[in-house]
Amino acid sequence: MNNKTKSPKITSFSWGHLETSDGNSYKDAKLYPGGSEEWDWNETGTSHVPGIQPADVQALLDHDCEVIILSKGVNERLRTKEETRLLLEEKQLEYKILQTEKAISEYNDLAETKKVGALIHSTC
Repeated sequence: MNNKTKSPKITSFSWGHLETSDGNSYKDAKLYPGGSEEWDWNETGTSHVPGIQPADVQALLDHDCEVIILSKGVNERLRTKEETRLLLEEKQLEYKILQTEKAISEYNDLAETKKVGALIHSTC
């Protein structure tokens, strides 16, 4: 994999803050092969309930991810809408929904060998 297909790793995490190997800092992040960006919940109307929207994962799908990691938040308060799960299943993509620290660990491991994308929520 080259820099255009490699997903940046999360190099630092604390409550409300994460840093990536591509030199960026975020509260919540979208990570995908070739880059990362702020995950702005206001763009799609995301909130803890009903949770991660299909539109949230579309950016990851647009970057040809093979695997997608969705975080539930540190205290697992962020849900994932059923429609989002159905979209990923329809696309026959491997995905995992994990507590934030576990999501970061899984994402970083997969970034070594796969085109992985993630939505990481750094609080609740």
